[in-house]
Amino acid sequence: MIRFAIVGCGHIARKHAEAILTEQGAMLDAVCDTNRINLSDFSSKYGARPFSDYDELLRDPYIDVISICTPSGLHAPLAVKAAVAGKHVIVEKPIALTLEDADAMIEACKANEVKLAVVHPNRFRPAVLEMRKALEEGKFGKLSHMNATLRWNRNQAYYDQAAWRGTKAFDGGVLMNQAIHNMDLLLWLGGKVESVQAYTATRLRTMETEDVAVGIVRFTGGALGVIEAAATVYPNNLEESISVFGEKGTAVIGGQTANWIKHWRFEGMDEVECQQTIAKVASNPFGTPGHQLIVRDMIEAIEQDREPIVTGKDGRDALELVLALYRNADGRALFEERMNVRV
Repeated sequence: MIRFAIVGCGHIARKHAEAILTEQGAMLDAVCDTNRINLSDFSSKYGARPFSDYDELLRDPYIDVISICTPSGLHAPLAVKAAVAGKHVIVEKPIALTLEDADAMIEACKANEVKLAVVHPNRFRPAVLEMRKALEEGKFGKLSHMNATLRWNRNQAYYDQAAWRGTKAFDGGVLMNQAIHNMDLLLWLGGKVESVQAYTATRLRTMETEDVAVGIVRFTGGALGVIEAAATVYPNNLEESISVFGEKGTAVIGGQTANWIKHWRFEGMDEVECQQTIAKVASNPFGTPGHQLIVRDMIEAIEQDREPIVTGKDGRDALELVLALYRNADGRALFEERMNVRV
């Protein structure tokens, strides 16, 4: 039995708790939060030992894995401490807010011989797995381009419910917070990126970071990628999609969340076969919850002494892409301001 502790008893921690309680071979042994009311409520609901002192939690010899569910700006120091204490780490996305912090986490886990997994559960969606399989089998042929679109709503009340939301120090904007899953999928499906261009803006929300962003990437293989991410869509989440276009195939995954195959055509594949794949995914579009699979994979990684499926490097790569988009957008905005051409 692998014993887990959750640090940070906010909204996302509930997904971790349900995943741990559902997965055989896992036990939710402890929870930790500096907010004693949240801690008491969470501990009572899930039957886990409460800790208000993180260092005390790390001294507990029974804890095997720390699941970090705190604001993003706190991920690195908590993960490093956990690694030094000999605990394996599952960390919510993004892995961190700076590459220096991500590197410190990866190095600490490596030096102390513990596992580090980053929560990018969209990889486990049945539709996404079908797209990955088609790419691995070369069904698309030479790639033309890819699209990642996130048209969601996060209203002002969402950002006002906690002082850290939408801040540069602890959260980031729509690219860092919501669309980083889509960045991970772009890299997982399309490979490495060699150059980026981007615009970001804060149009409708009162926050430090961006609520809308658009970008273009060039993959090392020459294919292009288009990114659109928004938290400003009225009145609710509209769609999330990822599309791949190649010389021999076209595939589009979409819906309010990217869980359904909307288009699936390949050279040499007749309409019946295409519809069979679409129907197979539609029969169970969500599959096993991604957080549960992350927990299951961590257990297996410990037992088999292997790397988790979504590694610290994977989390770092997605972070690096977001930061590259930010740098390009910031440089463009500064140039336009100097040239007095900003709208």
